[in-house]
Amino acid sequence: MGGVEDDEPASKRLKLASGRLTGLSNGSSLTEPIVGSRDLMARPPQSEGDKDVLGSKGVIKRVEFVRIIAKALHSLGYKKSCAHLEEESGIPLHSSAVDLFMQQVLNGNWDESVVTLHNIGLKDENIVKSACFLILEQKFFELLDGDNIVDALKTLRTEIAPLCINNGRICELSSCIVSSTHCNSVGSSNQDNGRIKPRSKLLEELQKLLPPTVIIPESRLEHLVEQALTLQRDACFFHNSLDKEMSLYSDHQCGRDQIPSRILQILEAHSDEVWFLQFSHNGKYLASSSNDRSAIIWEIDVNGGVSLKHRLSGHQKPVSSVSWSPDDHQILTCGVEEVVRRWDVSSGECLQVYEKVGLGLVSCGWFPDGKWIFSGINDKSICMWELDGKEVECWKGQKTLKISDLEITSDGKQIISMCRPTAILLLDREAKAERVIEEDQTITSFSLSRDNRFLLVNLLNQEIHLWSIDGNIRLVAKYKGHRRTRFVIRSCFGGLEQAFIACGSEDSQVYIWHRGSGDLVEALPGHSGAVNCVSWNPANPYMLASASDDRTIRIWGLNSLHVKHKSAHSNGTHYCNGGT
Repeated sequence: MGGVEDDEPASKRLKLASGRLTGLSNGSSLTEPIVGSRDLMARPPQSEGDKDVLGSKGVIKRVEFVRIIAKALHSLGYKKSCAHLEEESGIPLHSSAVDLFMQQVLNGNWDESVVTLHNIGLKDENIVKSACFLILEQKFFELLDGDNIVDALKTLRTEIAPLCINNGRICELSSCIVSSTHCNSVGSSNQDNGRIKPRSKLLEELQKLLPPTVIIPESRLEHLVEQALTLQRDACFFHNSLDKEMSLYSDHQCGRDQIPSRILQILEAHSDEVWFLQFSHNGKYLASSSNDRSAIIWEIDVNGGVSLKHRLSGHQKPVSSVSWSPDDHQILTCGVEEVVRRWDVSSGECLQVYEKVGLGLVSCGWFPDGKWIFSGINDKSICMWELDGKEVECWKGQKTLKISDLEITSDGKQIISMCRPTAILLLDREAKAERVIEEDQTITSFSLSRDNRFLLVNLLNQEIHLWSIDGNIRLVAKYKGHRRTRFVIRSCFGGLEQAFIACGSEDSQVYIWHRGSGDLVEALPGHSGAVNCVSWNPANPYMLASASDDRTIRIWGLNSLHVKHKSAHSNGTHYCNGGT
């Protein structure tokens, strides 16, 4: 359990001195006369009893509210109910001019619809022109489809071209007159496999273009409701549910029972400190590595039970880390400044050993297509191998450290490693460019989010920093509360949509924070030694695993989960009911 000094071989330990961390509106509206403008300007704020607004906040306009409800009824097919609402409220869904315009479009009365469009009263001439362009383009294609080439050409020359917009599109339409084959490709955005798009589709496009005060956007009520539910979900401190139904009848709020906080199993197959563990991408396996010079592949059954599948033996030094192949069929294990071994998950057979004469390997990872592997070397370089062991490329210089994590983005473009004690290198393989995250404190470990946009960095000063690496590098959040004074402690993203941060701690607890707010959600006791590493099942937000110096792995689940109890000790696994 001792730390690692500078002249000692690297391990998961890092003993260092403590330090200090230095409307939907597009600007258009109906043109309506303003009557009594002076009276309007002098009018006092609306009173609480004003019938023009609804709700306790006085921010919902009655006319808008009724029109949106009417639109929803109409879209759901309840046209009679929509008509009754319009009649009883005295509030029409659309003006008579808009109703006429929509009907003319559906009937294909193109010239009349253009005239009506101008009479609706839109102030923005650009919108009027764009809407006319869509209508006349549809007219053009329908004429061509009816082999009425002369009228189609006339429409293009005398009606579409004079609008003086979208000249590139006009050139494309012109080519349709010459070649019908070319017309199919040109009309692909407006036609389906060479066929003219339905007029209802044109109406949808016009609806998106015209101001919402003229035609209410389709599914507007559904959008508002979804937005409200999404905001409630995002604000929910404990939201971690795959199938919880969010009801419109009440505000959404999850409880602590959505967070894995109960010990479901204790895995006791390792004979020494467990340093690292990681779930497979499909969530069906868990791999762990230990100071006992072995790694273990654990299998997870359909009920969430974990059992030993293979013990991987062959390393001559402690195994510092593991890495799953993209398809989860193979796994890499890395000895402490030793070699990297590639194993078959199904059989447990060692398929290949990767090594550098006179040097030791300190980290490992897979290329996203599974055809190459990466490893950090203790001479501070990073090497890439083919699966058969042939070295493909090597990046020399200060690229990695003796104690180092290694990540590769899912597009294979960036390799991420610790290049200095206080810096993380983002190496772009294709552009040969480098970006660096600079910290004020020594970095002990890091992990990459599933979407490759964020990096979670553990520091010497008992802080965890969340960095955005998508575009400009910036610090997003900090997490505090866990203990780290002597050893390497690892953290991870986890939960539904990786909304939580979990981390081990030297006080034998597992800490969980809400990723967005940075607030501590849980501190889970259970281990009797330092918790070195945690991993959240990517396929099951209710399953969390932790590895400890007490030589055990604990599987955490929901308090409300009903676990089928098995024999007390089976295949290196101890089952318990929420206790130790």
